[in-house]
Amino acid sequence: SCNPDGVVVQNMSFKAGQTLTVKGVPSIDSTNFAINVGNSSEDLALHINPRFDAHGDQQAVVCNSFQGGNWCQEHREGGFPFKQGEDFKIQITFNSEEFRIILPDGSEIHFPNRTGGKKYKYMHFEGEARIYSIEIK
Repeated sequence: SCNPDGVVVQNMSFKAGQTLTVKGVPSIDSTNFAINVGNSSEDLALHINPRFDAHGDQQAVVCNSFQGGNWCQEHREGGFPFKQGEDFKIQITFNSEEFRIILPDGSEIHFPNRTGGKKYKYMHFEGEARIYSIEIK
């Protein structure tokens, strides 16, 4: 991929009650990609990491948060509705209690909003996927 550091979005505000819709396509030989939402690269409330084959996982969606320089408790649930080379849409909503992540097949992951934030302004997309649409409304 042309940008190893991924895409950072810092001028959009994502507030509780709004929906963040991310559309993209994993590369044909993608091992994994990630969507990060938080206040900064050091303070991620939500890290969504679909893994085709990475970090010892195959076809797993791993969620986590990154706080104070440390990864917290990994969270795994749900199936794996992603295919290499095929477009996907992920929708994320949140409140002070939890994030609700709607996967491409309509299944949901519920991940605790561990920091309890009501607004996040930092989004980072990394890994072997091309993100072509980011929308908040």
